Amino acid sequence: MTLSEDLRRLASDTLLSHFADYCEGAVIVDRDARIVWMNDSYPERLGIALSSCVIGQPIEQVIPNSMMRQVVHSGQAIMLDIMEYGDRAFVVTRLPLRDAGGEVVGAVGFMLYDDPSRLAPLMARYQRLRSDLAEARRKLAEARRTKYTFADFVGAGAASSALKQAARRAARTTAPVLILGETGTGKELLAQAIHAAGARSEAPFVAVNIAAVPETLLEAEFFGVAPGAYTGAERGGRDGKFKLADGGTLFLDEIGDMSPALQAKLLRTLQEGEYEPVGSNRLATVDLRVIAATSRDLERMVAEGSFRADLYYRLNVITLRTPPLRERLEDFALLADYLVDQICRLRSMPPRGISTSAVNRLCRHDWPGNVRELRNVLERALLMSDSETLEADDIAAVIQPASSAAAEPAAGAPLAIAEVVARAEREAIRSALHQCRGNKAEAARRLGISRAALYEKISGLGIETAVC
Repeated sequence: MTLSEDLRRLASDTLLSHFADYCEGAVIVDRDARIVWMNDSYPERLGIALSSCVIGQPIEQVIPNSMMRQVVHSGQAIMLDIMEYGDRAFVVTRLPLRDAGGEVVGAVGFMLYDDPSRLAPLMARYQRLRSDLAEARRKLAEARRTKYTFADFVGAGAASSALKQAARRAARTTAPVLILGETGTGKELLAQAIHAAGARSEAPFVAVNIAAVPETLLEAEFFGVAPGAYTGAERGGRDGKFKLADGGTLFLDEIGDMSPALQAKLLRTLQEGEYEPVGSNRLATVDLRVIAATSRDLERMVAEGSFRADLYYRLNVITLRTPPLRERLEDFALLADYLVDQICRLRSMPPRGISTSAVNRLCRHDWPGNVRELRNVLERALLMSDSETLEADDIAAVIQPASSAAAEPAAGAPLAIAEVVARAEREAIRSALHQCRGNKAEAARRLGISRAALYEKISGLGIETAVC
């Protein structure tokens, strides 16, 4: 007999005696669930004078609520249970007994505690751990949910309305989406809105800014790391963004900054739905929707050979273009009001407003930083001004000097494109209102815009309707 067999037999021989000594009571039944042995303390707990009085009796006649017969018949242990006996309750465990051939020949039961309340500290700790785990999972799920919907993409002009309509159509499918546009035009906001309106809205939304992750770490960031893949790697491995986004949406921001080598691996994952974590030789499958975005000219990059054509066509199934702010003059009034209110709430400031003259002053700026720059200008103006309503002078005091020269052109100097568009819109609206004798609904119909959009333009462009 080997040493391991000797130790196993020794453990088996001493297990019963140790449990019988340390626990509150022990009982053994045969294959017919009849009692064949009971230690001295068990009868005392049950109020029985002598243990010999119960030998040979069915277990249910002595302990009516016993489940020892079930253990014998099923061969499955009941590791922890509360057994009632009269007006008392005991914490018990039940184990099957097998012969050398593995056949169940009986069962043994141990009374661990004669008072279930002694488990209270253990159960309290267990419940606390479960609660902490549930809270951690809730926070993680919350962090991977979208913060924005289509309602957060503020704008009622023709360009904004057309974009949101196209994005809503995209949300009804699971096809890849490529969002093109200058920085600060709301590409990630739009991606989150598409996810939130789609069939995968309850699944994770995971975003990766490719430009913000070092090239050497991008592969691990995407595909994860197998346990022990390299020195310093986490012992249990690390899930990549593809794994985290499984079942949901993976948003690849600034996709144009991805290296050619990683482009090839990304293409294979999108085509085959599988990938290999770093340091692993096993394939993992993934099911997700990809939304990519970039401020770069991908078509030119494809022509120059710096971006793979096959990956471009894989991503470019549905294309959305976020218009720059200088092309959304009709949205300025609505957008400025929204941002001012948002900034006031964020900075715990009293509610403030913005005047028509201030909006007109905003319209004369070129906005190379788009909505991000507009928010910065409004926040600075709010912090620098004590008035309840922002005026044109408040905007002029904080707007970039490079734009102020263009904002008020000298006599004979060429006008900025934004001012030309604003003047043309003013004349068109004034003419339509004059022809319709001030009927705004009819004027909006003739102009081909909604009534709400007309009101916004009237307010934003400072048009006096009384003259009409």
